[in-house]
Amino acid sequence: MLEIDKDRLDYAEKVKNSEALDKLAKLFHQETAELKYAYNYDWFGRPIIQLPQDVVVMQEIIFDVKPDLIIETGVAHGGSLIFYSSMLHLLDLHDSKKGNIPTERSVLGIDIKIHDHNRDFILEHPFSDKICLHESSSVCDSIKPFIDQATNDKKSILVVLDSNHTEDHVYKELNLYSQYVTTKSYCIVFDSTIEDMPKEMFSNRDWGPGNNPRTAVNKFLSENSNFILDENIDNKPIITAAKGGFLRKL
Repeated sequence: MLEIDKDRLDYAEKVKNSEALDKLAKLFHQETAELKYAYNYDWFGRPIIQLPQDVVVMQEIIFDVKPDLIIETGVAHGGSLIFYSSMLHLLDLHDSKKGNIPTERSVLGIDIKIHDHNRDFILEHPFSDKICLHESSSVCDSIKPFIDQATNDKKSILVVLDSNHTEDHVYKELNLYSQYVTTKSYCIVFDSTIEDMPKEMFSNRDWGPGNNPRTAVNKFLSENSNFILDENIDNKPIITAAKGGFLRKL
C-alpha cells in the first residue's frame, strides 16, 4: 500500500467521525434536492443526474473492478450509460497501452419506460457502441432469463440500482441482481439519502423516510453475509446520493 493510500484511510475515518460534516451533508442533500441540483450536470452532452462526487467515485470503482459488463437499472436521459461506456472505452485504451488485448466490455441499461427521444439521443451518441437498452420492469418475471443471457460469458460484473426507490422494489432488485455481481465487485444503490430527508419532501411519491433504498439495503445486508458495506468508499465523498449503498461482494 502506498503512503498516500494509508493517509486516505485516515482521512476517510476522520470524515466518518465528524458530526459537523454529517449534519452539513444532510442539510446539503435536503436543500439541493428541492432545487434539483443534480440535474445541472451533463456527461458528454447528456444529462447524467448525478452528484459530481458520485461520478468521481464511480470512476474509481470502475477502474478498480475493470468490469466487462455494467448493469444499470433506471435509464432516464442516459447520461450515466454514456459515462459508463466512456469509462469502458478508457479501460480498453488502458489495456492496449499495457500491451493487453482489450476485453469485450458493454453496458446494459434497463428501464420500465425509455422515452423515444432519450433512446434516440443515446443510440446516436458516439459512445453508444457499448450500450444495450432493454425496456421492461427491472424485476418482472421475464427479466431473469434475459439477464442470464446477457451475463453468460462475463467475468467481471458491476451493478448500479437507480430506478424505483421504494423499499420493496429495491429489495427485489438487490435479491435478483446481487446474483450476478462478481467477487470483489459492487452493487451500488443510489438515492439512499432519502432516509435522511423530511417526510414532507415526498408527499407525492411512493417512497420516503422509512421506505426507500437504504431501508432495502439494511434489510438485504441483514440477510446476506456475502455482501458488505465498503466503508472506505462510503466515508470519503461526504456528499453522495449512495450513502450506505456501496455494497461489495466478498
